[in-house]
Amino acid sequence: MQVHAHPDDESSKGSATTAYYVAQGVEVMVVTCTGGEAGDILNKALDTPENWANLPQLRQHEMAEAARILGIHQRWLGYHDSGFPADENYMPPADSFAAQDPEVAAGRLVKIIREFRPHVLTAYTPDGGYPHPDHIQAHRVAVAAFRQAADKELWPEHGEAWQIPKLYYDRTLNEFKWAAFDEALIADGQEPRFAGRRTYAHEEPEYTITTKIPCAEYFGVRRQALLAHATQVSPDDKFWFSLPLEEEMKVWPWEDWHLEVSHVPTSIPEDDMFAGLREA
Repeated sequence: MQVHAHPDDESSKGSATTAYYVAQGVEVMVVTCTGGEAGDILNKALDTPENWANLPQLRQHEMAEAARILGIHQRWLGYHDSGFPADENYMPPADSFAAQDPEVAAGRLVKIIREFRPHVLTAYTPDGGYPHPDHIQAHRVAVAAFRQAADKELWPEHGEAWQIPKLYYDRTLNEFKWAAFDEALIADGQEPRFAGRRTYAHEEPEYTITTKIPCAEYFGVRRQALLAHATQVSPDDKFWFSLPLEEEMKVWPWEDWHLEVSHVPTSIPEDDMFAGLREA
């Protein structure tokens, strides 16, 4: 099970890992915390008044298409997008996801966990991967639900308690990958593009990369899933498609994760999220 803040996050973060496991017959559930209602239209070709008026519905349709491409189950947690802070005085709207008490908001996710009974949960690092309040909240809610779902005293109306064996933090958009991409661009005579993204580097040792999933053959699926979010990603996007597919597969042929909690024995480094579970 993966917990994401907005529709498109499931495609931009870890979707090749998703496709890799779906191809093995693993059932994957994506839980999308908000509808992305307060987002922008980033694809200028679709930046029209009609599309702005219908953005919530468009993003739902895009999510459905991405889910079809990835072969996943998908559920909405049902919270409203909090929007991105314009300045330091930003306060999330009272009805938005970021304004909720994460210990209470986790109840909705506990219900889905107890129904789906996943063996692996993926979440963002505590800073959300980048400073969007919904991403930070998604981390808080996911970690709270991971703990609460195992406690039979909490949310008894949501079903039988379930202890998820492993919790991972997403490190797929990490500083080492961006450095490798910049090196490849420079070698090709182009300007580097990722210095800004590398300012979000996680230097704390507790968020080191522990797990590399060898999923390069599914990078094409990742691109298709991204493009399904047409209001958010255009085919000529120089960020997501900075390298030709074949070169990307050579430069960084895996996706990266940090194992935060494991209730089963495993050895670090890993190349399989289900290490310790397949043998159990």
